[in-house]
Amino acid sequence: MLNTTVNELTNKLNTPVFTVFEQTFTVGKLIAAPLAIILGAILIKWFARLIVKKLIMRGANPDVVQLIKRIFYIVAILMLAVTTLDFLNVPITAFAFLSGAVAIGFGFGAQNIINNFISGWILMWERPIKIGDFLEVENAKGRVEAINTRSTRIRRVDGVHMLIPNSKLLENTVVNWTLLDDLTRTMVAVGVAYGSPCRHVHDLILQAVNEQKDVLSDPPSVVLFEDFGDSALIFEAYFWINASKDRDLRVVRSNVRFRIDELFSQHDIVIAFPQRDIHVDGKLQLMSNDRSVSPIQEN
Repeated sequence: MLNTTVNELTNKLNTPVFTVFEQTFTVGKLIAAPLAIILGAILIKWFARLIVKKLIMRGANPDVVQLIKRIFYIVAILMLAVTTLDFLNVPITAFAFLSGAVAIGFGFGAQNIINNFISGWILMWERPIKIGDFLEVENAKGRVEAINTRSTRIRRVDGVHMLIPNSKLLENTVVNWTLLDDLTRTMVAVGVAYGSPCRHVHDLILQAVNEQKDVLSDPPSVVLFEDFGDSALIFEAYFWINASKDRDLRVVRSNVRFRIDELFSQHDIVIAFPQRDIHVDGKLQLMSNDRSVSPIQEN
């Protein structure tokens, strides 16, 4: 009885359904192929997670982890596809003509997609931009969170996420604040009233800068007497800090300005503001209610 049931089941599984490229597809193959694909996809995903976990535990760079993960997915999917076709007894050469026609049409219709795909691989291999870098792209500033196949995800300083096509990062000018290191130069400008002791002002500004713990001593800070302005003597302080984002620069500049204001107040240094002297030439007439006129001569 059991043998009869097995034979019937085997016959049903071996029942031909259709024939393509002189290859006959049976019920068993049509059932086994999707199951093999689903099982293979589950195993690929599981192994990918395991590889990523091992690499992270060993302290691998996030860019290297993502690159290895992507290569593993491509190789594993190709092996799964070839294995499935072999199981179905379908030769790969049977798809040669069809794949060529599809490739031509796909190439014309998806030029931008292919461009961004290749650009993504270039970004991961050459690594001009890495995960965690702080970028400035067309007046937008943010940190790189992921470099995907088509686009790169950036989280702006205001918390909004941006998706930038990979080709745009290669074809346009991009400012990478943290490409080699976090060393960044910034400046603070201040104007003092005419008549102020310039040397003393220079020393106070330099003191305010060097008192900040985030300001580096090497390279040394520099204070320059920049110009004689319309209403002020202009001084500019240049200094270096380790800044991984724009907020770091703004905080340090703010602290320097607070300290400059305190030191200037202690030493009676006046921070200048716009002033204008008005000279009036001519006659000024005062009119009273009785229409009498009292001319006043002004020089």
